[in-house]
Amino acid sequence: MPSTLTERPAPVTAATARDAAAPKRRTRVLALAEARWAGASLVLFLIALSLQLTGAPAGAWGPLYALTYLTGGWEPAWAGVKALKDKTLDVDLLMVVAAIGAASIGQVMDGALLIVIFATSGALEALATARTQDAVRGLLDLAPATATRLGDGGREETVATAGLAVGDTLLIRPGERIGADGRVLAGASEVDQATITGEPLPVAKRTGDEVFAGTLNGTGALRVEVERDAADSVIARIVAMVEEASGTKAPTQLFIEKVEQRYSLGMVAATLAVFAIPLGFGADLTSSLLRAMTFMIVASPCAVVLATMPPLLSAIANAGRHGVLVKSAVVMERLGQVDTVALDKTGTLTEGTPRVTDIRPLAGSDLSEDALLALAAAAEHPSEHPLARAVVDAARTRGLDIPEVRDFDSAPGTGVTATVDGTAVAVGAPSRLLDGATDARSAEAAALAEELENDGRTTVLVTREGVPVGILGVADRLRPDAAATVTALKELTGTAPMLVTGDNPRAAARLAAEAGIGDVRAGLLPQDKVAAVREQESAGRRTLVIGDGVNDAPALAAAHTGIAMGRAGSDLALETADAVIVRDELATVPKVIALSRAARRLVVQNLVIAGVFITGLVVWDLVASLPLPLGVLGHEGSTVIVGLNGLRLLRDAAWKRAGAGAVR
Repeated sequence: MPSTLTERPAPVTAATARDAAAPKRRTRVLALAEARWAGASLVLFLIALSLQLTGAPAGAWGPLYALTYLTGGWEPAWAGVKALKDKTLDVDLLMVVAAIGAASIGQVMDGALLIVIFATSGALEALATARTQDAVRGLLDLAPATATRLGDGGREETVATAGLAVGDTLLIRPGERIGADGRVLAGASEVDQATITGEPLPVAKRTGDEVFAGTLNGTGALRVEVERDAADSVIARIVAMVEEASGTKAPTQLFIEKVEQRYSLGMVAATLAVFAIPLGFGADLTSSLLRAMTFMIVASPCAVVLATMPPLLSAIANAGRHGVLVKSAVVMERLGQVDTVALDKTGTLTEGTPRVTDIRPLAGSDLSEDALLALAAAAEHPSEHPLARAVVDAARTRGLDIPEVRDFDSAPGTGVTATVDGTAVAVGAPSRLLDGATDARSAEAAALAEELENDGRTTVLVTREGVPVGILGVADRLRPDAAATVTALKELTGTAPMLVTGDNPRAAARLAAEAGIGDVRAGLLPQDKVAAVREQESAGRRTLVIGDGVNDAPALAAAHTGIAMGRAGSDLALETADAVIVRDELATVPKVIALSRAARRLVVQNLVIAGVFITGLVVWDLVASLPLPLGVLGHEGSTVIVGLNGLRLLRDAAWKRAGAGAVR
């Protein structure tokens, strides 16, 4: 009986791909209480208006107008009353007062129209907020509700993904969505990761590769070992952090809220003046009150209040979809202000994983590069040291056979010893293994090790029966997108990024040269990194620090803004940082900075739009005679325009434009 992984997979058709696609979470309009009350108010208003225009008696349409006031106005009125208890003056309450004032002077229809438009505007605002939350919470729908777990003997069982535990083995069939973050144990396929990483093409996955919950499997079958609980998956972290951000207020928003209170009190005083002054000069009561009510409506700062948060929250949601978790609206606003960037080296500018870069057999050893690497890998195979893993991985990458070993022993700080094919082999630090040796072979090995170390490599000596046979050079590899990111950051901020690292100066200089960084500060302790950041801050710079380790946490906290690399980042760095790059894609940093600047531009646009509308309508009302319905339309229209303008950053096109702007 063939195994599950060798069975011929069913082809993935367009239909099965559609069936596997996650449903879009989209709030229905009538699911919102604000929309239902606004709809009822609109229907009642239209019926009452029709009866009034057809000449029906006031007893027929009057009660309908009263119900219009009640259904459309009770929520803002109640919210305003609760605000008064907290000694704040809510703009919503002023709108209701204006409508009642219009009705008190016989303008019942105009007041009802104000209530309807105001209620509809509130419903649209609630819908926009709900759709923003949909964009974030919809990420949860990417992960399937159930998964196929393999038990003892390969027995299959369907279980809820929420109940999966670390270590469980999942079977992912062709066309299915992956149920948890994990690593491929067996099988090969192509996985569409666009929902998580934004990559336009499927990515080849084979044994040892990482996969993410919610991504779509292609034509092959995979066995995946679960590595994260559902609550810790990439998708869940995006949702949690963006929801946390939604509860925060940016500095601009806080400033506007402070101004709003004073503005509202001033507006009440101005409204009384607009009513009393003409009345004192002989104007009739009705026209004076109508002008005052119109003034109160058009001067209300609703659009100004709504100008700030929608762009920032939309930018947060968009960045979250592309793997950058911005922890608050404050951070999203501050990201666009940075003008200096400081990067850590290991795990940030580099991949954080040592790789074998040089294989140098010594003259007279009679070993080829492959033979030397296989010998070292055999001795290192039982070890868990990062350098040992690098040697073993290099041998596997070359497809070399790794012999079995006996008598393995490990000495911290020195290296390992083992018996390979009956021969005693030692692999370790040249300074320790060559200590006191004066023969020609040892001298050759020491010279070669010094040469590689001068190039920024970490060297490993291999000896056979106590005689040096070769040197391996190991180094951390620069991230593929590091150089392009450094260039983009320089163009965005106008200042070349600097490298701050605790690594040795030679290794730091080599990596910095490859990445295009000129300002290198190496051999730094954590407090030295903080001092470097404060030096920039004291010079008037707003510094962005990007790091991943515990030693980066103080600098992340001291900086104007801190970003942590999420995959290998320490818990302390992740907690301290203001934003987290989940997929460790360094190229997203300039994109999120550009997105922040786009959000700031939208905030300014919104404030200008709101200011122009308010100023124009107020001047019209004071200089001429602004009809109440037209004033209502202008005021509410500006509020809707500002709200919708802020939601533009929810679109994927906004992220693409940010990327294009970051690389120009």
